[in-house]
Amino acid sequence: MNKMELVDAAANKAKVARAVAKRVLDATFEEVRKALSKKEPVSVTGFGTFVVSKRSARIGRNPRTGATLKIPAMNVPRFRAGKGLKESVR
Repeated sequence: MNKMELVDAAANKAKVARAVAKRVLDATFEEVRKALSKKEPVSVTGFGTFVVSKRSARIGRNPRTGATLKIPAMNVPRFRAGKGLKESVR
């Protein structure tokens, strides 16, 4: 499912216009981005939690040339599925 399919499904389920559903979805994603940029977790009960995790520096290898390169440490977004989501995909 891509973003527009998600917008269509949400609009149909909530019985609102697609434009309204798209604005709500965009606003939701923007708020998640803002919280994660502040390194704050975002928890949605029954769905899951978005968190920022630190990935340590490491040595990588260019697959084309075989040369080694240093990959710097960085913060990356992660998602931990909640109990309700895990049970729905079993």
